[in-house]
Amino acid sequence: MIYLLAFFAILTSIISGVIGMGGGILLLSAMSFFMPIKLAIPIHGLVQLVSNSSRVYFLKDHIKWSFFKFYILGLPLGAIISTLLLKELIEASHIYVLLVILITYSVFKPKKMPQLKLKPKMWFVIGLGTGCCAILVGAVGPLIAPFFLRDDISKEEIISTKAMMQTSAHLIKIPAFLYLSFNYFEHSLLILLMSFAAIIGTKLGVTVLTKVDQKVFKILYKSFLGLAGLRILFKLIA
Repeated sequence: MIYLLAFFAILTSIISGVIGMGGGILLLSAMSFFMPIKLAIPIHGLVQLVSNSSRVYFLKDHIKWSFFKFYILGLPLGAIISTLLLKELIEASHIYVLLVILITYSVFKPKKMPQLKLKPKMWFVIGLGTGCCAILVGAVGPLIAPFFLRDDISKEEIISTKAMMQTSAHLIKIPAFLYLSFNYFEHSLLILLMSFAAIIGTKLGVTVLTKVDQKVFKILYKSFLGLAGLRILFKLIA
């Protein structure tokens, strides 16, 4: 199981390195076949922390700091609210419904409809929502991804800034899950192997990214975002 999940960590990190999404959800889905979801989410969060932070390192010169500095202000507040208050009040299905609506608009909206071009200060709200979702549903990529479907940023800026935001989201999970009495040390071997595999996959993915045309990237980005929406919709119906 450990070696198979390490292989999935490489594969999904390649996908995330090229497209900026999809890898985290695929990895969490694979992990759910081998362990309960309550165990998978905190382990997945730590592995994704490594995967995303390695993308940040490889693409650090492209980060949109004007977005991130407001996002990071809202993120910990959302995590605190979720950990202390919302855990018992909000069903994960409510968040999934919101994600499906958001993704559907972003991917299938008519050209005349406006893009979700948030001003830098509005990223505080996204950070707040991401902080809540990080504890309740695990993967937060589909929440952030629709707001990067805009024509004024490059593929490298999308990948690096989104990775920086997700790194922060996964980072705040650690104290939250420690507060909820999760023991990371019991699963240290699995976490270490999957994390090392994620770094390898990220390096391969970023190498491919530099060779991908911007238009092709946008098509792939939309396609994977649409698939993420279909997966969430299936989860709601099933």
